[in-house]
Amino acid sequence: MKILITGGAGFIGSNLANYHLGKNDQVFVVDNFLTGSKKNIEAFKNNKNFYFFEADVCSFNFSSLPKFDVVYHLASPASPIQYKKYSEETLLTNSLGTYKVLNFVKESCSDIFVLASTSEVYGDPQVHPQTENYFGNVNTVGERSCYDEGKRFAETLTINFFKKYKIDVRIARIFNTYGPNMEKKDGRVVSNFIIQALEKKPLTIYGRGNQTRSFCFVSDMVTGLYSLASIKNLAGEVINLGNSNEMTIIELARIIKNLTATKSEIVFYPACDADDPQRRRPDINKAKSLLNWQPKIPLIPGLKKTIQYFQNRFL
Repeated sequence: MKILITGGAGFIGSNLANYHLGKNDQVFVVDNFLTGSKKNIEAFKNNKNFYFFEADVCSFNFSSLPKFDVVYHLASPASPIQYKKYSEETLLTNSLGTYKVLNFVKESCSDIFVLASTSEVYGDPQVHPQTENYFGNVNTVGERSCYDEGKRFAETLTINFFKKYKIDVRIARIFNTYGPNMEKKDGRVVSNFIIQALEKKPLTIYGRGNQTRSFCFVSDMVTGLYSLASIKNLAGEVINLGNSNEMTIIELARIIKNLTATKSEIVFYPACDADDPQRRRPDINKAKSLLNWQPKIPLIPGLKKTIQYFQNRFL
């Protein structure tokens, strides 16, 4: 198969590229390294099935590419520290970039388009757990709005192409994901805690630590995306992908502190993001039913692999 991954040098994108290369697929990646890393795709450079284009999806000439069996659109800063720093780029990638990729899919007659959306479209949810038919509670002018509203627009545009042009599109709402190829300073809570623990610095929690998240290991996320892309008769579907095991941030900090055997203290700072979701857990019944998918990697083994990755790559 021929696969296109925008944002394929990023955390999830590079793991997805590796998965498809393992299936002997031809993998084309477009990435400008705004938040992705050359190290994430270094192992692929001598693979005859890997084709890389260093470019911004907003300006790249997609017409130079062939027809694809699957186009995964993952391009976008995805962690709070990144999308707040690159707010304009985030908005443009999820609007103009998504429009350009969708037009390429239409004009090239590529088969399937998968949009990597996010649980952030639910905002600070008033429905728990979050189901795909929940419309969300999002602040359109808040600190997270460049990402939240960018992804919401991308979803609307994607569904518009489905309705107007009959393109086979699928939307994945990705919940918190962790694992190898995360960046050291991307601001995600798992990477923050692991780096702080390994460097013997205090583990910092903003707020009381009672806010909850549900953490999915990246290999599970990749198989979920692949299932969404490969199963027939899913055109127009929106599906949550994530782990439904919910825990508080303080619980996560204690687990990582124990796994790293660090003597680092856990310290608390005032909450600095008024729109930070207080509870987050996906309802994955739709994924179980339509994709026959659910996460397999428990938290502790996944964290051990992630800790080892950070030790080997950054320390």
